[in-house]
Amino acid sequence: MKRKAALHGLLISSTASLALWSPIADACTRTLWNTNQQAVVASRSMDWSEPTQPRLLILPRGMARDGGKLGPATVVKDNPARWTSKHGSVVTSAYGVGAVDGVNEKGLAMHLLFLTATDYGAREPGKQGVQAGLWGQYLLDNAATVSEALQAMKAIQPVMVEYAGFKSSLHLAIEDASGDSALIQYVDGKPHIYHGREYRVLTNDPPYERQLAELKKWDFSQATRQTPLPGNVNPVDRFIRANYFLDTLREPQSQRQAVASILSIARNVSVPFNAPYKTPGSTYDTEYRTVADLSDKQYFFELASSPNLLRVDLAKIDFSAGQTARILNPDQEELAGEVNDRFQPLAKVLF
Repeated sequence: MKRKAALHGLLISSTASLALWSPIADACTRTLWNTNQQAVVASRSMDWSEPTQPRLLILPRGMARDGGKLGPATVVKDNPARWTSKHGSVVTSAYGVGAVDGVNEKGLAMHLLFLTATDYGAREPGKQGVQAGLWGQYLLDNAATVSEALQAMKAIQPVMVEYAGFKSSLHLAIEDASGDSALIQYVDGKPHIYHGREYRVLTNDPPYERQLAELKKWDFSQATRQTPLPGNVNPVDRFIRANYFLDTLREPQSQRQAVASILSIARNVSVPFNAPYKTPGSTYDTEYRTVADLSDKQYFFELASSPNLLRVDLAKIDFSAGQTARILNPDQEELAGEVNDRFQPLAKVLF
């Protein structure tokens, strides 16, 4: 598969971009800690079989978007959603054609993860279509809270994108600064929404109801270091481990400790380099981890191949309409700490 580099190496052809949703790479873990007194924080790991060329983007208000576009290609021809962003956001892009993770200026965060069972159903012409890679961005642009995001969902339908057998089989986790949470899956052609502060962990297969059933088989009420715990990197094992360690977290003494605590879980459920996958010799390493601090409007990014933690302070960003979108390649050895001033102007993005 050949890729055409452009625009600081971010943008590639829509054909190559569809590798973003290859069914051979079904990983990632989202964990939300909304029960401590310091900060609402959520972590996410991105596990993938090849580099997704992640870039951090600062996107101001007032940006016009077309939910029917995948790069330059029109993939939703029937009633595509078109909108102008109401809220600015900081997001992590993949292959330059969509945002898979991020937080907006109001404290709403989203995380797109893979789910093999995804079925968005037959196209409903009465609903505006959004190609699934822009699903999360649509919510960041239009909603300030989980409740607002769920209301906005009623007007749209995510649309499966396919090329050479690669599909956008995605489900979505969202949370806001109040600690509210929702998980949205499309299975058997219907949306399944789990809305409530108790829905704190999401991985991948199988669908969520079955993962909850697996979790009920475990009793960690009197856990010690001798307690058996699933330790592999498949989605169910990661789901159980994330829930277990989340329940054991101590009350943090600062915002910094809250971020460090949730990041420790993200690292625990990450996939080490070259860990075996579905077949001998295949891998899907963790490429990066993020943390959204929704109380203090901070977004953290950690590239697995680098020991440095990057931080974007949303409170210092001018998200006014008319501001230029900006981009940062996180794969720079000298980057560490706050990186607001390291972003470069981005004249055009494909989403």
